[in-house]
Amino acid sequence: MPDGPFEILAEATHAGDRLDRFLAAGIGTLSRSRVKALIEAGHVSRDGTPATDPSETVRPGARYRVAPPPAVDATPQPQAMPLTILFEDRHLIVLDKPAGLVVHPAPGNQDGTLVNALLAHAGEELTGIGGERRPGIVHRLDKDTSGVMVVAKTEVAHQVLSTAFATRDLERAYLALAWGVPSPPAGEVEAPIGRHPTDRKRMAVVTRGGKPALTRYATERAWSTGCALLRCRLATGRTHQIRVHLSQIGHPLVGDPVYLRRIPAAARGLPAMARDALLAFPRQALHAESLGFRHPVSGELLRFTAPLPPDMQALLTLLDGNPP
Repeated sequence: MPDGPFEILAEATHAGDRLDRFLAAGIGTLSRSRVKALIEAGHVSRDGTPATDPSETVRPGARYRVAPPPAVDATPQPQAMPLTILFEDRHLIVLDKPAGLVVHPAPGNQDGTLVNALLAHAGEELTGIGGERRPGIVHRLDKDTSGVMVVAKTEVAHQVLSTAFATRDLERAYLALAWGVPSPPAGEVEAPIGRHPTDRKRMAVVTRGGKPALTRYATERAWSTGCALLRCRLATGRTHQIRVHLSQIGHPLVGDPVYLRRIPAAARGLPAMARDALLAFPRQALHAESLGFRHPVSGELLRFTAPLPPDMQALLTLLDGNPP
């Protein structure tokens, strides 16, 4: 059921407060922007009289009523799919997204997405974000990137988590299997990222018009000079950031269909069976290994990890000389 209606009595201490800020603080489960939209849409009253100005000052002794309309169903339809849930409460869901699963419906992928699966999984627990009953996607993983994701179930959780991702007030680590071995084995790649000047479906390191981007990497394991398993941490969150930065320094991801354009010279340094498996790998070998953040309501520090998926683990087994 949707939250509300809410009735809040203004005390003397609230005199002069801005209405939308006062109501958002008093309700606690709706963001200020949502409350502002409800005021402007005529869903707020003061002592039975409509209050339609979000910036008006609060009147001590007045009783305010906020009556959000029922959340409407999101356009995407629920579709039951198996999900690996790492944590769930009434505010959020943390899951291990498999490779091959698109996060949000888009042209070419109108259904069968993570959003469709979450609508089926969470159902009536979704209290409405922006007036729509839907999961709050606060960050995305590429279709063929696996690993840990967090999704909001309430508007407040969505707002707080979105702010944490925007300000980088969280911890994220990825495991990437890259061609060659970086030198030095640990370091930073700081280079602005924007749209490729001639191929608009790709991102690139650009000299003009890009956004600042910083990736920190450390070599976890290396196999001769052929390839390395890197742990990458993002100081920024640009589209395809790890894929673009590692390609820029000459160590593109194994299997990357966009940024790996030819057979890398480093492949010659590997045994034939492992080399052939890496060259045939059908997706970028990138996995969101861990995610740490503060719970948007309780403030508790949470941290989640997801093991390498079987296809990437199989590559490591081959590289270790242990064919299946």
